[in-house]
Amino acid sequence: MFKMIYNIARTELQMLFYSPVAWLILVVFGVQSGMLFADKLTGLLSSQEMGYNIEGSTITIFASRWGGVFTTMQNYLYFYIPLLTMSLVSKELSSGSIRLLYSSPITNTQIIVGKFFSMMIYGLIMIGILFLITLCSWAVVKDFDLPMVLVGLLGLYLLICSYAAIGIFMSSLTSYQIVAAIGTFAVLMVLSMIGGWWQDYDFIRDVTYWLSMPGRSGKFIAGLICSEDVLYFVIVVCLFLALTIIRLNSVRQKIRFVITLGRNIGVIFLACFLGYVSALPTMKVYHDATATKSNTLTPNSQDIVAKLDGGITITTYINALDPGASWYAAPHFLKPDMARFEKYLRFKPDMKLKYVYYYDTTSNPMLDKRFPNATLREKMVEVCKIYGLDSNKFMGPEEIRKIIDLSGENNTFVRQIVRDNGEKAWLRIYNDMQ
Repeated sequence: MFKMIYNIARTELQMLFYSPVAWLILVVFGVQSGMLFADKLTGLLSSQEMGYNIEGSTITIFASRWGGVFTTMQNYLYFYIPLLTMSLVSKELSSGSIRLLYSSPITNTQIIVGKFFSMMIYGLIMIGILFLITLCSWAVVKDFDLPMVLVGLLGLYLLICSYAAIGIFMSSLTSYQIVAAIGTFAVLMVLSMIGGWWQDYDFIRDVTYWLSMPGRSGKFIAGLICSEDVLYFVIVVCLFLALTIIRLNSVRQKIRFVITLGRNIGVIFLACFLGYVSALPTMKVYHDATATKSNTLTPNSQDIVAKLDGGITITTYINALDPGASWYAAPHFLKPDMARFEKYLRFKPDMKLKYVYYYDTTSNPMLDKRFPNATLREKMVEVCKIYGLDSNKFMGPEEIRKIIDLSGENNTFVRQIVRDNGEKAWLRIYNDMQ
């Protein structure tokens, strides 16, 4: 079985490199990566000559949010992979050679896994180009954080493998290579946008946010390995390879559409369930590969969290009339806001996060100027219209005051920490750009 998979992978690689597309992609990929690296290195050298402190150069070159090599390249990878995968299965369908494969003692699983392995090897070549840049940096950058960069390379490689699995599936749906490429782009677009869909419902929010692909390799690039992200890539790869095998089996064995549809739905639901479980705080495992452990709480902070025995709940109170705070009431902001506490959830996974929406009197001169004669509720309704919020979710002043008195906080955006033993503390947020 493994020998057959190896032979298929070798044949696919040979056919891939007989065409100019594979070579052209490597050249363009290498030039783009090299230009990004040279630009970042030039900026660092200029800063050094001007006398600025350039500590943390590894992050600046590779993981900076503002143009790091890895950060930027992950946003361009989906342009390359569909051009490689569009012909993997569709060429067999268009040329009729798929019938020869069907008549041979080769299973559909061996065919698909072999083709996927060829893309994994090609992906390694692409990562090898970035590894050459890593070696150049290692030679010239002081205190170079090699483990962090290697973890970033791992994240990019897993992203390439995921794109390849999606591309293979789309290639199995049509005999037209261009259609397969466009279909792959469409699926990647959906996976990029799905994180903002159906955010009003808690369970669906967790599933769609988990399915969202952008930023999945971001933690790797920052030097943090999280089991959730590793399993995400593994599950996505297995999901689309399984869908491809089901597709070929239905054609090869002439299976009824209802049975094929049921298998597809079953595989998708299984993937969503595994993803939901892997995203639970109690199921996550972390490894911080950075030299300074920048992704981890300091030892003193860990000691403080360790002393918080028993349950703890952080409740966020959001006043729709508070200037700027209504942004945090938008459902699509909840998951990013929860991510702020991930460093703490890592060491206290039983921590609970709650959000309470209300409206009450607060200092907002701009809102008073815009609606001078409106009641508090009318102002709240107008704010909800502007931000696309459901006004029925916001409690009135009398209702919120029965639960908690926030007048001491001037009814502004604030969080309250409550332990099971009754201890409470305010967690105030400064209204600045951060």
